[in-house]
Amino acid sequence: MEGSMSYSQNMDDEYEKLIRRMNPPRVVIDNETCKNATVIQVDSANKHGILLQVVQILTDLNLLITKAYICSDGGWFMDVFNVTNQEGNKITDEAVLDYIRKSLGPDSYFASSMRRSVGVTPAMDHTSIELIGNDRPGLLSEVSAVLTNLECNVVNAEVWTHNTRAAAIMQVTDKDSGGPVSDPERLSVIKKLLCNVLKGSNRSRDAKTHVAHGVTHADRRLHQLMFADRDYERSSDDLGNGQDRPNVSVVNWQDKDYSVVTVHCKDRPKLLFDIICTLTDMQYVVFHGSVDTIGAEARQEYCIRHVDGSPVKSEAERQRVIQCLEAAILRRVSEGLKLELCTTDRTGLLSDVTRIFRENSLSVTRAEVKTRGGKAFNAFYVRDASGYPVDPKIVESVRQTIGQTILRVKGNSDGVNPGAGTQESPTTRFLFGGLFKSRSFCNFGLVRSYS
Repeated sequence: MEGSMSYSQNMDDEYEKLIRRMNPPRVVIDNETCKNATVIQVDSANKHGILLQVVQILTDLNLLITKAYICSDGGWFMDVFNVTNQEGNKITDEAVLDYIRKSLGPDSYFASSMRRSVGVTPAMDHTSIELIGNDRPGLLSEVSAVLTNLECNVVNAEVWTHNTRAAAIMQVTDKDSGGPVSDPERLSVIKKLLCNVLKGSNRSRDAKTHVAHGVTHADRRLHQLMFADRDYERSSDDLGNGQDRPNVSVVNWQDKDYSVVTVHCKDRPKLLFDIICTLTDMQYVVFHGSVDTIGAEARQEYCIRHVDGSPVKSEAERQRVIQCLEAAILRRVSEGLKLELCTTDRTGLLSDVTRIFRENSLSVTRAEVKTRGGKAFNAFYVRDASGYPVDPKIVESVRQTIGQTILRVKGNSDGVNPGAGTQESPTTRFLFGGLFKSRSFCNFGLVRSYS
C-alpha cells in the first residue's frame, strides 16, 4: 500500500511538472499604470488553492492589497492586485520586487505540489505547539509561565481570541541547547500541563494541545484551529453587533450557477487573506472576484462554487458560510490598546511581561511574538480585565515597571500618551533591572501592525 501511494504521488508530481513546463506562471509588475499603487498580475494554470497561496505570499510580505480582480474560470487562473507598502506607497525596493517575481513566477515554490497545502516544510530549529481552549484574563501569562518552568523559550508566537475561545501557535526552543524540544516524555508533560491550563475551571468545552513537527503558517493554522473548534457559532448577545459587525451576504446567481458572496466591513491588512483562507478551507472555489477599498471601508465580492461544482444548496449552508466569514474577519479584529515591546530576548521574557499585565488587570486579546538576531519584537493588544476602558495611569505604571523605552503605546488611545516619559525612576531600575538588562531603544518600525 505504501509503495502504491508513493508511486501515485510521484506520478502526480511528474504530471504537475509537465503542466508547469507547458504553461509556466507569468508575473508582470507595473509601477507606471497606477498613480498610487504597484500593479501585480499573475497568470497560471488553475488549481484549487492557488489563489490562497498567491495572496499568502503577498500578505506575508506585509503588503496592503487595496484592489484586486480575480478570474479562475476554466483551466486558467489570472489575478491582478494593486498593492502598497505599510506606509501606503508603491513597492520600489528591488529586492522585494525580485522576491515577488521568483515566488510567483515559473520557478516558484507555490507551483510545487509538495508545498501546495500551505504550511508544512521540514524544520529543525524549533518545536511548534498548537493550543486552543477557553479564553480568560491572564491565560497567556499562565501558558508562558508553564513553558518557562519547563525550560522552554518562546521564540515566535501568534495568539488570537474570539467568542470566548483562545488559540495560539507557539514556536519554542530548549533553554540550554537552543534547538527544538524533541524528547517524547518531555513533550508529553508539556502537552498535559498546557492542556490543564487551557481547560481552567470550565470543563464544558475541550482544550487541545498538539505538537507540530514542521513549519506551520501561523495565520492559516489559527484559522483552521478556530474553525474546527466552531468558534463561529455565536449566541444572540455575541460581539460584533452594530456598525462594527461585518456585513456578509450570500445569494445564488441562478443563471450562472454561482453563489455570490458580498463582504462590506472596515478595511485592514490581511483581510483578503482571511476571507480567501476561510473559503478555501471550507472547500469553496472562487471563480470570479473583485476587491476594492474606499477610504476605511472594504468591499469584496466573489462568485463561488463548492469543489463538487454546486452553488450553496440550502439556507443552513448559506448561514454557515456567513457565520464562518464573519468569524474569520472578527478573529483578527484587535480589541484594546496596542503595546509594542522591543528588548534583548531571553528565556522567560514573555512570562515576565504577561505576568505584569495580569497583575495590573490587563487582559491580552491578541499577541504577536517575534525574535530576530537576539532581539524580541512583541506586540500585545490589551484591555481591562473587567471590561472597562484601559486606565492610562495603569498603562503608564506598567511601562515604568517594564521600561518606558522598552514598552511603548502604539498610537493614541483614551488619553494615553505614547511618548510620555522616557526616563525610568531609580526605584524602577532597581526593581526590574535584573529582568531587563537592555534599556536601548529599538526601531519600532520593525514591529508591524496586523490588525
